[in-house]
Amino acid sequence: MRLRFLNRYDELKRLENSFNGRSSSFVCLYGRRRCGKTRLLMEALKDTTHVYYSGARRERRVQLSVIARDMSRLLPGFDSVEYPGWDELLQRWCSDAPSGAVLVLDEFPWIVEQAPELPGILQKYIDHDHANTRHFAVCGSSQRMMTGLLLDAAAPLYGRATELIRLTPIHIEYLVDALHTSTSMQSLDNWAVWGGVPRYWEIAADYDNLWQAVLETVLDPLGVFHREPERLLQDDMRDIVQPLSILSLIGRGSHRISEIAGRLGKQATSISRPISRLQELDYIERRIPFGQSPQKSKLSYYIIKDSFLRFWFRFVEPEMSLLESGGKEFVLKSIISSWNQFLGHIWEDLVRATVPRMIIDELHWGPASGWWSGRRDRGIELDIVSASSERKGELLIGEAKLHVSPDEVEPLIRKLRNKVERTPLFSDAENIRYRLFVPDDDINHPEVISGKHVIIT
Repeated sequence: MRLRFLNRYDELKRLENSFNGRSSSFVCLYGRRRCGKTRLLMEALKDTTHVYYSGARRERRVQLSVIARDMSRLLPGFDSVEYPGWDELLQRWCSDAPSGAVLVLDEFPWIVEQAPELPGILQKYIDHDHANTRHFAVCGSSQRMMTGLLLDAAAPLYGRATELIRLTPIHIEYLVDALHTSTSMQSLDNWAVWGGVPRYWEIAADYDNLWQAVLETVLDPLGVFHREPERLLQDDMRDIVQPLSILSLIGRGSHRISEIAGRLGKQATSISRPISRLQELDYIERRIPFGQSPQKSKLSYYIIKDSFLRFWFRFVEPEMSLLESGGKEFVLKSIISSWNQFLGHIWEDLVRATVPRMIIDELHWGPASGWWSGRRDRGIELDIVSASSERKGELLIGEAKLHVSPDEVEPLIRKLRNKVERTPLFSDAENIRYRLFVPDDDINHPEVISGKHVIIT
């Protein structure tokens, strides 16, 4: 089912302003696969004169032949000539295309693989003072290659972009609209599998329910997302064996870098580069306790940040042999039986990510994180800690719970206060506001923030 256009209105406005402006422009759009880059471009190009070319891993002459044919739909006869290279093709485009025309090169890294001279040629036509307005746009899923082509100071296209947009996954509030979820818990269940990737939602919407979609698209060896992590990493890494191994170990419960390295039989320093790359791609995240320095903290650990990858490496990858032998129904039952434990961590992360978007007690709050103790007072752990971004000395401390009855609220708040009182770090706070975050929308209590207030912000 094709979803209606969701959320990317700020990005859409920027693209439309560029494509309809009186001055020539060079737009760069990149981000992980399936986040809606092409859909955004199509929306922005609706009322423009344009040629859209989606690159493929083909020989240069094949690419030139295909784009010339695409250009001939706007400029009849454009493909009657065989172009020896990109320079000749772009020269004629800039000469013959109507003023204000947009040329879009999607999957730009794939084109450059076969034509490494293209960025330098494109630079020449971007910098050229054309008699008519010319708009160029490049787009790609390989974040490594796109940043190298656009953000490396030695690259020909460095500093040329008039708009440089990185698309990231969408917030959960738009999942509600896309999948027509009726409760916050139902939204959370779907978020725990699909995260904020619009194409996942689009495929899932064709099924009767979440578990049917998981069964057919993820667990089935013929499913479209059965080996999705490999495809994602292949976009950005030459060798995916070590990154996949790191994700596999984190998914199975190894969260500290020394433990990950030990299980791989390597020194911790030898895996720092793939760890850093996975962080740059937003696939994993390093966690440190609230208030500690990222450079000095010895209590850090790593989690899989991306929802779909976390689900896949927790439930799918360990059972690949069983799934290949036809055991998808058995694996699904196993997932459902341990779902609440997995979902609890997803809820905590969602709350932390959402706190800076919320207004609580008429205050805005900064980035939220957890806090946990070292060896001296082992056992104290706080789910959500955030400082007010408006008033010094104000802290928000919360607990994320999947299921709470009205009678449990006051005892849980007292327990939370008691934990904080035993934590010296917060003794200097002028005021601490305590909250329980619960997906249940029906609990009405001044110190409870329900699912609908977390999800729709």
